[in-house]
Amino acid sequence: MTENVINLHKPTDPPTGQNAPTVLTVVPDSAPAPRLPLWVRSGRAVKAAATDENTKTVVRAVARHSLYTFNGGRIVARRTWDGRTGARYERMIRAAEAAGNLEVAEEWEERLQRFRQARHHRRMDLLHSPVEAAKGVAVGTGMSVGVLVALGIVMAINTKHPADVITPLAATIDFIATLIRIIQIVWGPALTIAPFLALLALWAVGSKQQAAPQWALPANARSSEGEPITPSIVVKALRDLGVPALRNAIKDMGDAGASMLGPIRIAGCGVEVDVTLPSGVATNEVQQRRRKLAENLTRHEHEVFITIPEAARTVRLWIADSGALDEPIGPSPLVTDETMTADYVKGRAPWGQDLRGDAAELSVYQRHMLVTGRSNQGKTAALRALALWLALDRSVQFWIADLKGVGDWSMFQGVADVLIEGPSDDHVIQATEMVEDAVEEMNRRIQVRLTDPKAVFPPLIVLVDEAQKAFMCPAIDDQKRPYGGSKATSRYFMAVRTIHNQGRAVDVLMWQGTQDPTDQNLPKLVREGAHTRASLVLGSESQAKMALGDKAVEDGAAPHMLRQGLDKGTLVVASDGITMPKGQSSITVRTHFIDDEPAEAIASRARALRDGITTLRVVDRTEERDRLADIAAVLGTDTRVLTQEVLKRLAALAPDAYGNWSFIDLKRVLDGTGAEPYKSDGRMVIGRDRLARALADRDEQGSASASE
Repeated sequence: MTENVINLHKPTDPPTGQNAPTVLTVVPDSAPAPRLPLWVRSGRAVKAAATDENTKTVVRAVARHSLYTFNGGRIVARRTWDGRTGARYERMIRAAEAAGNLEVAEEWEERLQRFRQARHHRRMDLLHSPVEAAKGVAVGTGMSVGVLVALGIVMAINTKHPADVITPLAATIDFIATLIRIIQIVWGPALTIAPFLALLALWAVGSKQQAAPQWALPANARSSEGEPITPSIVVKALRDLGVPALRNAIKDMGDAGASMLGPIRIAGCGVEVDVTLPSGVATNEVQQRRRKLAENLTRHEHEVFITIPEAARTVRLWIADSGALDEPIGPSPLVTDETMTADYVKGRAPWGQDLRGDAAELSVYQRHMLVTGRSNQGKTAALRALALWLALDRSVQFWIADLKGVGDWSMFQGVADVLIEGPSDDHVIQATEMVEDAVEEMNRRIQVRLTDPKAVFPPLIVLVDEAQKAFMCPAIDDQKRPYGGSKATSRYFMAVRTIHNQGRAVDVLMWQGTQDPTDQNLPKLVREGAHTRASLVLGSESQAKMALGDKAVEDGAAPHMLRQGLDKGTLVVASDGITMPKGQSSITVRTHFIDDEPAEAIASRARALRDGITTLRVVDRTEERDRLADIAAVLGTDTRVLTQEVLKRLAALAPDAYGNWSFIDLKRVLDGTGAEPYKSDGRMVIGRDRLARALADRDEQGSASASE
């Protein structure tokens, strides 16, 4: 409640003299709120009542039990119709014909003919039944009366009373009269109760079949998540998919809709089934309704995968056990087996597991590679796992450029011949020159191969992580040639294209990891030059096609359906270097995650196999550093970065200059620039835009000083 303000003041025309009265005026702090109109208050009350949980519960209950009764009547009517007609047999015949099984169709046709003959005989019998029934009643009545009279005669002889002759007949008549009176008494209430009993019977049928929409079912019935996948559940899910031709075909088949399904096979942490679609239904009509199909199967969208096998008009469904994809798959064999070695030519890298639970192993022999996906989804970890395995083959050489520069590849010190780490344009220039050196090495090998066709060369893996930085680099060399871009003048683009065109023949291979693919940060010719293309979660189907190719996505590959943050390390792979089911053009792999410490242990084993490699660190770390520019460089394209992460990136960029830096050192450099650390969500961060303005202001001041 607000306090009132008491003003002490003289009146406007006060009396003169010292005895002038003082006026006390009470001024309210604020005027009272106006009362809302009645229709507004009534509307709010109605809305509150309508949205109340108790109201929703009552509405669901009324709808549920009403639909139980209505749909129960439909079920009983359908059963009655099937029992009285040949509809069931005709549906079986159509289902067999749709499946191409003519022998079964003929068998059901014979059963239909027998049913029709039996029904014809019953109807002919009904034509003669009234006469036969009348004769039967007459004969039966006469015999009954005769028996009763004979029984009365026996009683009369025994009792010596002639009147006992009619005693059995009279007793029978009295009994019949009593039954008639009982029926007369019960008949009225029975007619009143009968409709309610009939409705109760229909309700019982509908309730048993759960014949109501999902929203109207009780919570325990709606929460069928995780229920076993059966043929009837799959058929019902397909029927309710919203494809009219599919729904009508299944409706005509009746219970025989299961004939569309192949065997339901256990496949890893789920089941797999092939569905042969009826004529008039295209496979892409099912693919486009993945979410609805998953929900019809009581699964989440990410727990159902739809692929296209070789068989015509067929879709293959893989349905995970509820929650199984959120469970870890276990450590990599590289971590658990310290005796493991690699073979570039014949070996396969233990990359993870496919959805069926089988080991997913990748051959890297003479295959260029592209791994893409959103930031912080496991792209570097997936690429590094392959490189760590291949490092255990002592013949393989590595030239690595890590354009993130936060130490993700630092364990390759002593394993790689070249290691570039950093996000600045200078690092991109050095990475470009490294790839161009690889082109020269490739050309040298080709010349040797021309003179000696049997010449063998050690495999050279040219690896660029965060390659989008190279394609988007604005730097230009002395000859006005851009380092980045996707034109024929781009140095990085042309070097990569040259290796893609000819490097495979002499074992010079290009491996790239990049963020969300677009035509700007990953040109089409570079995308299509990779033999192994793998993608983590992406934002759209168009990006998925850029990452994996149109065919893979059209056949069911869906990295854009993966969950941001929840499906880290899950890759959709299109490659002939990995074993996948026959007819599929892609496979989903849950990769093993190898943390920094075990990665360092694996790299130590790789160093032990090699003859003391001295890694060339291209960046000169003793040079005079522009601290503000270095901080801006490590921020990269991130809007804001935690101060601890900035310190880590600076240490990776220049250990000699920033290795011992603390938050105090970082704050001292930024104080007074307008880019000081500030809190975001309770944690200290540095903003990219603020730092960019600070650099621009510094440059302007420097230019003004120079002009003066």
